[in-house]
Formats: sequence, structure tokens, C-alpha cells
Amino acid sequence: MPRVRYVPVQDPTRVRDVRVAAEEAAAAAGLDERRTAAAALVATELATNLLKHAQAGEVLVDVVDPPVPVEGRPERVVQITTIDHGPGIPDVDGALRDGFSTAGSLGAGLGTCRRLTDGFALHSVLGRGTVAVARIGSAAGEGSAGAPGVRVGGVNVPFAGADFSGDAWAWVRSGDRLTLMLADGLGHGSEAARASTAAVEELRHRAGLPPAECLPRLHTALAGTRGAAVAVAQLDTWAGRLRFAGIGNVTARLREGDRWRTLLSRPGIVGVHRPGTVREEEVAWTPESLLILHTDGLPGRWTPPPDTGLPPADPAVTAAVAVRDAGSPARPVRDDTAVAVLAPVPPDRP
Repeated sequence: MPRVRYVPVQDPTRVRDVRVAAEEAAAAAGLDERRTAAAALVATELATNLLKHAQAGEVLVDVVDPPVPVEGRPERVVQITTIDHGPGIPDVDGALRDGFSTAGSLGAGLGTCRRLTDGFALHSVLGRGTVAVARIGSAAGEGSAGAPGVRVGGVNVPFAGADFSGDAWAWVRSGDRLTLMLADGLGHGSEAARASTAAVEELRHRAGLPPAECLPRLHTALAGTRGAAVAVAQLDTWAGRLRFAGIGNVTARLREGDRWRTLLSRPGIVGVHRPGTVREEEVAWTPESLLILHTDGLPGRWTPPPDTGLPPADPAVTAAVAVRDAGSPARPVRDDTAVAVLAPVPPDRP
């Protein structure tokens, strides 16, 4: 079961923990020595910035699917996400320039972090806080030949700082069909993680199946586990159509113009109790569309604000901002929390 390394950074002693987490994740992703060193440096710089600018925050180090999928089993990349509720950065563009570094930091600066990574994005709002996402893989860059014009990103926050999250998301490609799944294992902890991991492994063998046909296969694969709530969305990039089906309480929200539409799942638990029929919705996908899947770690009545994920927002940043803004340090989280976002690539990007 993949680990999600969660490190609350409240004092300088935790910066070393963040660096170690990045090195462990790099080993799990199979990165070489050079890329492992880059991951460790970036993680350390981001954790140091949390203390200097926000006094505290949280770091998530995970091994995830890359934003742009390829056929077959994808390369895995290390993703380092920082979230804080601090004062925000007044000049984001300036902070990203090389040579910009606050006194007492490593001197690397966010601009250097951006150059060392395959993908780096920063979002900051004065008075609300800052989110940073960095990805480091074994290959240079995130683009690929025949990129499908969409990207996916997500964040996963384990309950109570546990080693394993019961939530998991995955992203696979079969020709023009791109499939995103989010699974929420029943409860939390290692047994919940075993259920969601089984869903991910089965999805990788069923990349071409439509959602309504994929869910029964997932149900069989999860037999003997606690079971999971599962949502599956599949985009046909050639036809411009999105198909969706879900069982359980994973929430799916699709932006259509200036409103958010909720895509409905059927009651049940995949692997334990599957409804006799699975309803599949099919809707249009346009360059302005955006899909957000989230587990019940976020409030059920949470609705994305109008500016959510507007280009050129990185989908992983969009997911992390949702976690930041839907919660607060004063609101206790009672379960694992995962958010996965499917977004179009801005026209000026490859």
C-alpha cells in the first residue's frame, strides 16, 4: 500500500522530517540520485518557507500519477504539497524569480525550486494563505507526445497524520479514453487503504472500460476487503464527452459555464454491496469544463467558488486550495481527505 507522508511543520525540527519524507518517496518512485537530491532540496526549501512566512503549515509528500497520462502503467512522480493559512505572498511573480530568497533560507529560492522540478505551481491569496505544489519524476518535463489537452492532479491528506490514507486516486489512459477514479476505503487506516489500493490496481487493468462496466469489475476485485465508495469519470477526448458513474459518497462536481453540476452516484459500497444497476451519466466536455472529485473529508455541502481552477491553474493546486479553503485549523477533520481534479490544458501550454 502506498504511503502518504504527512508532516505538520510548526517548528524547525520538522524541516528534517520533510526532507527525509521526500527522500523516502523518491526511493519509492525509483528516482536516481540526482533527482532524489532535487526532491530533498525542494522539500526542505518549501518547509523552511512555511515557517518563515506562515509560522506553520502542513507538507504532504506522495507518489502520484503524472498530470499527463501515457498508455500502459504510467511513470510515478514525487509530489510535494505545502498548505498554510498564513498571510499570503504579496508578490507571487517576484517570489518565483531566481535570486529571490528570504534571509535565513537555503538560498535556493522558489525560482530555483521551479527549475529543479518537472512541475511547480504556487497559489497565494492575501489573508487566506498559500499553496505550493512541486513534482519530480525520472524524466525531464511533464509533457508527452500526443498530449490529450487535459491534465489531472490531486492531493491526499491522511486522517490524524496516519502513514496510510484510506483514500486513493488514479489516472489511466487507453487511446482517446482517459479515466480518473477516486476511491474512499470504508473507515480509515491500513485496512481502508488496502481496499482503495485494490481499486487502483484493478483500474490499471481496465483502462478502456466505460465507468458503468468498470465498477462491477472493481466490485469483484474488492471482495474480501472493507469495501469502498468509488467514483469513475472517463473522458473521450476525440468526441468531447465525459461519462461518469459512482457508488457511494464520493462527490463529483462538474463546471458547466458559470454553474456547478453535481454528478450523481448510486448508494452502496463497492466490494460489499453493489446496486443491481449502475447509472451512467454522459455530458459534454468543453475547454471551459472542470471536474472535481472529493471524498467526505470535505464538507458535503462544499461548493467550489466561481474562480476555482481557472487557467492556467495546475489541477493539483486546485485540489490543494479546495482542501485549504473548505477547512480551517479550527475545524477538526474526521476522515481521510482526497481531492482529484480533471482540467483542460490552457491554450498556450503544450
